[in-house]
Amino acid sequence: MAKRFSPPARCAVWLLIFSGCVPVGAETVRVATYNLENYLDQPTESRPRPKSDQARAKIRESIRAANPDVIALQEIGSVSALTELRAALKAEGTDFPDWEFVSSRDTNIHIAILSKLPVVARHSHTNETYLLDGRRFRVSRGFADVEIQVNTNFTFTLIAAHLKSRRPVPEADEAEQRLEEASILRGIVDGHLSNQPDARLVVLGDFNDVKDSDTVRTLIGRGRFKLTDTRPAERNGDNSVSVDSREPRNVTWTEYYGKEDTYSRVDYILLSPAMARDWLPNGTYVLALPDWGIASDHRPIVVTFEAK
Repeated sequence: MAKRFSPPARCAVWLLIFSGCVPVGAETVRVATYNLENYLDQPTESRPRPKSDQARAKIRESIRAANPDVIALQEIGSVSALTELRAALKAEGTDFPDWEFVSSRDTNIHIAILSKLPVVARHSHTNETYLLDGRRFRVSRGFADVEIQVNTNFTFTLIAAHLKSRRPVPEADEAEQRLEEASILRGIVDGHLSNQPDARLVVLGDFNDVKDSDTVRTLIGRGRFKLTDTRPAERNGDNSVSVDSREPRNVTWTEYYGKEDTYSRVDYILLSPAMARDWLPNGTYVLALPDWGIASDHRPIVVTFEAK
């Protein structure tokens, strides 16, 4: 069992990195997720406007500022759009040599993974279906499922999702569709943990729902394999806590929804019990940059681990 220090002693031997503490000399891993809002290089029938040069530059600035070792992306267009983004980042000094692109029913926007670390296994899911009101539906964006190797003794599985949006559709209730997709994703998580109870899992992405929703509660689960919600927040010095509140009243929103003029936390990074043991809460945050909205209607979130 790792030796535990009191907070003063611990911070005396820890380095300050991005306003948080990580162990001196330890290898750390930073994982992020970011919805890029229609990162298209060519117009499509339902999404007619490609991403502007200004928005692309701001997205790259955001990714460089987050400085992740691995990042999950939502709403990336074609493979060529992902290739363009990787090449532009590399030209600016940020290279992601390994990547995963997931194509499912939605032919306009997709999920992708960019990684500075080796992807040693790929098990992404593209054909999952569910039955709702007597009709068969296919999960719109599928699920990325890859294994990342940090070093010879530390690997973890990253599962990324972009669940059904809150926009109404004629064929079914959008909330019920989102819950069905979440149930399938939870089944994938349970499959990993049933085979290997101590598996290190990071489940992340745009879940398009709030914390107390059926969607998020289903994903988090309960009991032995309950996932930990890392709850990233802005690093603005605000750790306000009310005497009648269980959680800090700091700023955690990740998406601006223009139709309702609301700011919500709909992007998440959830951890399996084994991965939570390596989690460094002080390295977990919502990236808050000036003019963030030029890039996307979402903001990136970041979590850091110690690769013991």
